[in-house]
Amino acid sequence: MNALRNALTKLLNGLAGISFIAMVVLTCWQVFTRYVLKNPSSWSEELVSYLFAWASLLGASLITGERGHMNIPIVVERLGSGARKALGIFAELVAFAFSAIILVYGGVQITQLAMGQMTSSLGVAVGVFYVVLPLCGVLNMIYTVLNIVDICNDHTVQEKKEEA
Repeated sequence: MNALRNALTKLLNGLAGISFIAMVVLTCWQVFTRYVLKNPSSWSEELVSYLFAWASLLGASLITGERGHMNIPIVVERLGSGARKALGIFAELVAFAFSAIILVYGGVQITQLAMGQMTSSLGVAVGVFYVVLPLCGVLNMIYTVLNIVDICNDHTVQEKKEEA
């Protein structure tokens, strides 16, 4: 399980780095063409905005894998270990359901609808850029299952430590 998590995390970190470098290069290109060449590049601005959306959604998947999503720890810390485990599993199940319904199902629907529309500057189907929604939904679902397994395993380890 850890091998899968590590491979996904390494892949997403690599994609995040590549997209960040691409955004910086494209933004510099855009500034150069606008102020030096006096002929602004419209395609680079459009591509940067799509890359930013992709980077944000892929980053959200990374956060899901790290269980770094928003929570209120003061409430959880006051609970017993069993309630903490149950609440942790419940939170992961909610994230799984959101990913399955909104990102995967809704993402597939919107991607299919947008395949008939073309971007203004790039001339690419808008649906190509929306593919990130179901992709991140599947990644989130994988990560939430891995998180649930980790929560169950951590709890089992904690119980054995307390018994000893």
